[in-house]
Amino acid sequence: MPKYNKTFELSVEDLDLIEDALRASKNAAINDDLASKAANDNVRQIHDLLGRLHNQKTFYRPAKGPYVGG
Repeated sequence: MPKYNKTFELSVEDLDLIEDALRASKNAAINDDLASKAANDNVRQIHDLLGRLHNQKTFYRPAKGPYVGG
């Protein structure tokens, strides 16, 4: 039985490309047909995947001093 690959070698540019493609696919699904249940499920799955990708990012925070965002 095959096993899943748990190690991926993707660059930041690769992830940007994946995110852009997912956003384009999500927007196309929204614009095409929001009435169908399959389209709604597809949009929800894409949105959830984009959220998981976002949550895995490490954002810059200074080591010293207060963090000022914005």
